[in-house]
This record gives sequence, C-alpha cells and structure tokens, in this order.
Amino acid sequence: MESTKTTSGHTVTPTRSFVLASIAALAIGAGAYVLGLFNAAMALNEKGYYLIILLYGLFSMVSLQKSVRDQKEGIATSAIYVNLCWLSSAIAIALLVIGLYNAELMLSEKGFYAMAYTLSLFAAVVVQKNTRDSKAADENIDISDEVIQSEAAQ
Repeated sequence: MESTKTTSGHTVTPTRSFVLASIAALAIGAGAYVLGLFNAAMALNEKGYYLIILLYGLFSMVSLQKSVRDQKEGIATSAIYVNLCWLSSAIAIALLVIGLYNAELMLSEKGFYAMAYTLSLFAAVVVQKNTRDSKAADENIDISDEVIQSEAAQ
C-alpha cells in the first residue's frame, strides 16, 4: 500500500466521497453475498460454511493490509505474523474456490458468489486504509495545531 504522506511530509486525508464509496462497496458486496446465501437452496451447514469463509476472508485481508502497512511505515511487525497473514488470506480465498468448485450450483451462482466475495475483500481493505489514513491525518492536524500555538506563544 502506498504511503499517505505527500512530498512535503503532510498526511493526506481521504475525501469524503471516497470514504463513502468504499463503505458502500463493502456494504453492497457483503450484503449481496449474505442475501444470496439467505435465498440459496442449499443446506444450512453449507450456508454456514460460505458465511464463515466471508468473515474469515474479511478479517484476514484487513489484518494483512495492516501488517504490510506497518512494515512499510517502520513499525515493528514480526515476520511470522506477516507470513501468517499472507497464508491466512490465501487459505480464505482457496477455501472459497474449492467450495464453489465442488458446489452443486449453476455457473452464474458460482460467479455471483466469487464476485461478491472479491468486492467485499477489496472494499474491506480500502475501508481499513481510509480509517487509518483519516486517523493519521487527524493526529497530524492536532500536532500541527500544537506547534502553531507554541510558536505563537514565543
């Protein structure tokens, strides 16, 4: 993930429209996936499997994004945790692919679940990145205000 610092060292805040678009993408992707499961003609344990795969995938991708960004920003991150995040994300995707490959669903249904899953994972990463960028920008603004106040007092 790219750094949110400009060449002048200031942190860039994500625009409101980008934040709302990413939240909408997450809601649409996860909502469509869950709605598809609710309406699917499959056994309850199969619906549970696909729901857990979605939740596992969302968590693993957010964790991966955070650990990779921590490394890029010089924040101490253990190599074993980063590797586990990569492995966990790959396993979550592989479990969905294997499940859909073996499922007795029409090809269009399989494609629907794959696309909704992909949209959800991508949107979760972007929402997490926006949240972190906004927090970093707020902290940068607070620090800048303190510097301005201390310079004004001198």
